Amino acid sequence: MDVYLNIKKVGNNVILAVCDCDLLGRTLKEGNIVFRIKDEFYKGRKATLDEALGLIRNSTIANLVGKNCVEEAISKGYVHPDAVLKIDGVPHAQIMKL
Repeated sequence: MDVYLNIKKVGNNVILAVCDCDLLGRTLKEGNIVFRIKDEFYKGRKATLDEALGLIRNSTIANLVGKNCVEEAISKGYVHPDAVLKIDGVPHAQIMKL
């Protein structure tokens, strides 16, 4: 399973953005929430799901969108299931290392 991943360095932070390929470019809406899965943020390159989630170890912030990447992050213990927000039925999780 491939995903899009992008890594950005902002100050002392390493931000990892990962999304399921079929979600890139979509806008999710639910109530007052409008969540844009923008190319500028998520589309760095395609990678395997295992490779993308392996980069969480070296990131200070991770932003995950999509059923495949969020469920795999849960199964690997990176994300607690109760910390997942669903927007328009699509799972979204953030990891912040303080």
